[in-house]
Amino acid sequence: LMVNRSLMRELSALDDEIQGEVAEAFGDQVPDDLTNIYQANQNYEVGEIVKGRVSRVVGDGVLIDIGFKSEGLLSDKEWDFDEEPPKPGDELEVLLEAIDEERGDVKVSKKKASRIRKWEEIISNHSENDVVIGTVKRKIKGGLLVDIGVNVFLPASQVDIRQPHDIGDYIDKQIECMILKIDEPRRNIVVSRRQLIEMKRTKMKEALLSEMEGGQRRKGGVKSIADLGACVDLGGIDGLLHI
Repeated sequence: LMVNRSLMRELSALDDEIQGEVAEAFGDQVPDDLTNIYQANQNYEVGEIVKGRVSRVVGDGVLIDIGFKSEGLLSDKEWDFDEEPPKPGDELEVLLEAIDEERGDVKVSKKKASRIRKWEEIISNHSENDVVIGTVKRKIKGGLLVDIGVNVFLPASQVDIRQPHDIGDYIDKQIECMILKIDEPRRNIVVSRRQLIEMKRTKMKEALLSEMEGGQRRKGGVKSIADLGACVDLGGIDGLLHI
């Protein structure tokens, strides 16, 4: 199936500043359906994901044969620093970005094809209310960008029960979140850390209430100090330690 031209523009603008909270978070999303195509002398269409075979390595680039009349060139920027570069004979999936009919040249991207496949995998294996683990990549307008295999949006209001002074403190940290919304047509996912914390606290509170009795000794952490005394977290329930 065809990848729409909107997606092509979004992928090309991945590293640019994207306007708006969700738009900024989801500049590299995946279309609904894609298919692998790899046949010699086929009719190619821009936006297809195709399979190709590495024919040779030229300097920092890699030439890949996709069965078209000319080979596609992949630069060394198509691989992450910790990825092993391909060798002649290796098979790769690439996104066909452009075809120059006059010259017979093709423009392909392995990185964009990989992003699309990751989105397909995330969407097929996860649903709303699932718990996911990811690494906070950067701070954007209105929240944080979290990598769970693809980039998802964590609104600032959903970072914690009490919004931190600077949500940027979470950058490079691994966090656990709950998927609030998967919008397949718009290709974006919104997650919440706060809701997951609240659910865990509710379960802890229920368990604590079922076993708590007067006269017991329990440990707790001081959450705040007030005129009447200290507010102590007993593990899901707050208690007042009178002055």
